[in-house]
Amino acid sequence: MAAVAPERPHGTRESEVTVVLAGGHEGGAAAGAVSAGRPLADAVGAALAAAPGPVCVVPMTLGRDPGLIAECARALRWLGRGEGHGRVVLAPPFATVDHLTAWLRTAALRAVRESPGTSAVLVTAPAAGPFEDADLFRVARLVRQYGHHRWVEVAFDGGDPDLAEGVERCRRLGAEQVALVRAAFAAPAAVPAGVLDTGPLLSDAAIAQVVRARAQEALHRLSHGQDGVAGGLDAEHGHGYAHSHGPGADHDHGHDHGPAHGTGTGTGHTPSHPHDGEPGHGHAHGHAHGGGHGHGRSPH
Repeated sequence: MAAVAPERPHGTRESEVTVVLAGGHEGGAAAGAVSAGRPLADAVGAALAAAPGPVCVVPMTLGRDPGLIAECARALRWLGRGEGHGRVVLAPPFATVDHLTAWLRTAALRAVRESPGTSAVLVTAPAAGPFEDADLFRVARLVRQYGHHRWVEVAFDGGDPDLAEGVERCRRLGAEQVALVRAAFAAPAAVPAGVLDTGPLLSDAAIAQVVRARAQEALHRLSHGQDGVAGGLDAEHGHGYAHSHGPGADHDHGHDHGPAHGTGTGTGHTPSHPHDGEPGHGHAHGHAHGGGHGHGRSPH
């Protein structure tokens, strides 16, 4: 948990907010995050008891874990009805796939500057589920499309293909130097010999800057009565296997499409638009975001 000084929307009294980071399969623990579920609920409960100010939860996803957002929302739903009423807020996710794509492009370009012989980039992350892993292949394709590398391949730490297999594929394709870039907060368990490890995707300072921006945006929404929980509960909608209830079926998923927006589902729709080399910035609430951005084009 960390404390940051929030903005003061509409002249409300200044207080200190406690920020709790929640992590999932992308290795958020490496950034100081607690696991979603009971550990998160316990951490938020302790924060509520320790200080009178608001408590903000930031889902530490890089855009491939909509389930983390939903888990955070479920943990906060009950706390927000009790002692946390009006004090607990779910922030927009740390990043979306648009941010991730931009940051990976920057890391790949940095690898070329540091090692001009680099001809292949191996994008890696801890293995998760089939849909989350498939998302990484899509991201890698965009990195290649808008980058300057002939080969951009994917490998998973503890998954299929693993890192050794990914490196071997790059070399069979003809790459002399392979650079590993992390699409996760956590470092891989082991880096194959002869591979350039580009290190953490973001510096500690950059991570802190993004967290601060997300917390400030969340507090601004909270001042307007939007705690982000309803939108977070809907974060997994459309992720995974499609299902149908047949023609004319009357089925209620129980989703609450409230006024809060920008909780992020890994689809690329986000209130913070990435710029190459920048960790992201906040964006004011109160208007709808068009559906045309974030699909199949370079992040801006």
